Amino acid sequence: MRTTLRTRKAALTITALTTAAALGLAGCGGEGAEKEPKAGPSNGPGISLPSLKGEKIEVAAVWTGPEQENFTKVLDEFEKRTGAEVTFVPAQDPIVNFLGTKIAGGSPPDIAMLPQVGAIQQAAAQKWIKPLGADAKAQLAKNYGKGWQDLGTVDGTQYGVYFKAANKSLIWYNNAAFENAGAAEPKTWKDFLATAETISASGVTPVSIGGADGWTLTDWFENVYLSQAGPEKYDQLAKHEIKWTDPSVAQALTTLGELFGKPQLIAGGAAGALQTEFPVSVTQTFSGGDQPKAAMVFEGDFVAVNIGQTQAKLGTDAKVFPFPAVGSGPAPVVTGGDAAVALKDTKGAQALLTFLASPDAAGIWAKQGGFLSPNKALDPAAYPNDVLRTIAKALIASGDDFRFDMSDQMPQSFGGTPGKGEWKALQDFLKNPEDVAGTQARLEADAAKAYKN
Repeated sequence: MRTTLRTRKAALTITALTTAAALGLAGCGGEGAEKEPKAGPSNGPGISLPSLKGEKIEVAAVWTGPEQENFTKVLDEFEKRTGAEVTFVPAQDPIVNFLGTKIAGGSPPDIAMLPQVGAIQQAAAQKWIKPLGADAKAQLAKNYGKGWQDLGTVDGTQYGVYFKAANKSLIWYNNAAFENAGAAEPKTWKDFLATAETISASGVTPVSIGGADGWTLTDWFENVYLSQAGPEKYDQLAKHEIKWTDPSVAQALTTLGELFGKPQLIAGGAAGALQTEFPVSVTQTFSGGDQPKAAMVFEGDFVAVNIGQTQAKLGTDAKVFPFPAVGSGPAPVVTGGDAAVALKDTKGAQALLTFLASPDAAGIWAKQGGFLSPNKALDPAAYPNDVLRTIAKALIASGDDFRFDMSDQMPQSFGGTPGKGEWKALQDFLKNPEDVAGTQARLEADAAKAYKN
């Protein structure tokens, strides 16, 4: 979710998540704390925190807009309980580059929210980040499954607390546009394309794509690839154990080209999509009543936050269905997460990590909407509607049987940098979806260079 909802992703192959999405994703409708210091141990429900009166803590993240506002409410509560003064530091994307500049200048933040496994590994390799203290590790062990703990671990050392997660295998739609076209929710990719044609024939462009943000295109590819090629190939490609010139990649790109190659099905065509940032891709789908600029938009549960900036109501005007199954594969489910890491080994930094690993912190943002937590101790009742509640329960029910998104397992120079690597190659592919072989060659060349470094 960059300027824009920058939660990244992990791929889950759990049928439970897909089933839950299918059952519960037609759902419904979203507290801040005073900043007066109230320090001392046992100073809030659930978790004990130390007195930090007079201590200043900086937290860097790329979140903006509603995400920044809601995360600030979490930080406000930490201030209230400890007496610390916490400052949110807006970071540029990619955040690893931003942190490198800050460290070189001698002014790193105390905490950073890293959206990629690869970023944690890179920061650990550079010795930028500090291991979790005993209290934070205790909260993590108590409240998180082993899989989520492992994602924040490098070479056996625990560094990260995955505070925020997201299900990114959802297609949201303008219900009025669907009803006017006589369209139904598709279950398969073939049906999805047929639905798009039906909506197009009704006079509404079917699909909105935020192609200006390359990460949305990696999500498109990964959903198609996971469903079509299967988890084994997915894992191999994620580790670069097979090349991007593999026939399975060609097949996925060809499938994606069935949509990208029909500009009449995309709001603004390819050129327009490449100038459309993610938030606009959502709002243009749910503005304009039954004559929006597009009828559908693909992305995660956090889309609900952007829908909230329109007049559309969740569950009535705006509905959602799971990303369709491709070929003979199961419907894919992709989730993501942002991990908190410490760049300073201070009492304040470790206390904040401990707080973020607790259900106390997760519950504050959960009530606002646009948020999922991998914290299994969080009461699902904290979520504001049945849509999020259902997705959250399924996320927890999946246990440790999941895999993190491939682009976030890769070196950031390839899988997570605007204008480079996979982001750039897929933007070029959206512009010219007939060039499957050329796209594969560029992807492989960039991947090989990134892994070599």
